[in-house]
Amino acid sequence: MRMSATLPTPSTAAPSRWRAALRVLRTDRVMLLSLALLLLLVAVSVFAPLLAAHDPAALTPRKRLQGMSADYWLGTDSLGRDLFARILYGGRLSITLALLVAASSVAVGLLLGIVAGYFRRLDSIVMRLMDGVMAIPGLLLAIAMVALGGAQISTMVLAIAIPEVPRIARLVRSVVLSVREEPYVEAAFGMGSSVPSVLVRHILPSTINPLVVQATFVCAAAILTEAVLGFLGLGFPPEVPSLGSIIAEGRPYFQRAPWIILFPGSFLALLILAINMFGDALRDRLDPRLARKGRS
Repeated sequence: MRMSATLPTPSTAAPSRWRAALRVLRTDRVMLLSLALLLLLVAVSVFAPLLAAHDPAALTPRKRLQGMSADYWLGTDSLGRDLFARILYGGRLSITLALLVAASSVAVGLLLGIVAGYFRRLDSIVMRLMDGVMAIPGLLLAIAMVALGGAQISTMVLAIAIPEVPRIARLVRSVVLSVREEPYVEAAFGMGSSVPSVLVRHILPSTINPLVVQATFVCAAAILTEAVLGFLGLGFPPEVPSLGSIIAEGRPYFQRAPWIILFPGSFLALLILAINMFGDALRDRLDPRLARKGRS
C-alpha cells in the first residue's frame, strides 16, 4: 500500500503560523507587554488628528503654562499650545522617521553585506569603507549633515541612516559567510543554478531573522537621535512638533510647569523602551541558540 504525503496548502499554512505566533505571545509575557505598549503608542500617534482636540501649532498666549484640564488634557506650553496634541504629532513624526531610516539602512546594508560576504574580491573594499564610516561619530555626522542640508525629512533620514549601514552590513556579511559553505548552497550550484538565483533563493532568506531584529534597534536609535537633534535646535522647524524640540522649549519653564518636560520625555522613554524590549524578545525567539537555551 503506497503512502501519500500531503503538503500544507497556503490556506492551511497561514492559520498555523498565526496560531504559532499567538502561542508565543501567550507564553512570552515580555514580548506581549512590549508589543501591546508599542502598538498603543503607535496607534495614538497615527490617529493624532482624531484624538487631538486642538491644532498643535495654534497659539493662545492667554492660556500659556496652564495645567491639566478638561480642555487641555496635558496642559499647555509657554506659547499656549496644546501639549497633548504636540506630543501625539511629535510621536507621529518620530515613528515615521524611524521607519524610513530602518527601511533605507536595511536596504543599503543588506546589499553591501551580501556583496562583501559572497564576492571575496570586494570583501576588503566594502569592509574598509564601512570601517571608515564607523570611525565617524554618528551624532556628529548627523549634526554636520543637518547643519549643511537643512532640517528636511530627506536630510534627516540620510543623516541618521548612514551610521547604521555599517552595522547592518557587518551583520549580513557574517550570515552570508556562514551560509555560503552550506551543502544545500553547493548542491544548488551543482544543479546549474545561477549566482543571482542562489543569492535570492538560498542566502537571502537566512538574513531575514537577524535583519528584523536589527531593524527594531535601528528604529529606537533613530527616534533617540532625532530627539537629540531637536533638543539641540538642529531638528525640524519650530512650527513642526518634535519630541526633542518640545523638551528643549520647556526647559526654561521646568520649575514652574514641569509637565512640559515630563510628559514628552515619558512618551519618548516609553516608545524607545517598548521598541528595545520587543527587539530583545524577538531576538530570543528568532535566534536558534537562544531559543534552545531557553527551552533547556
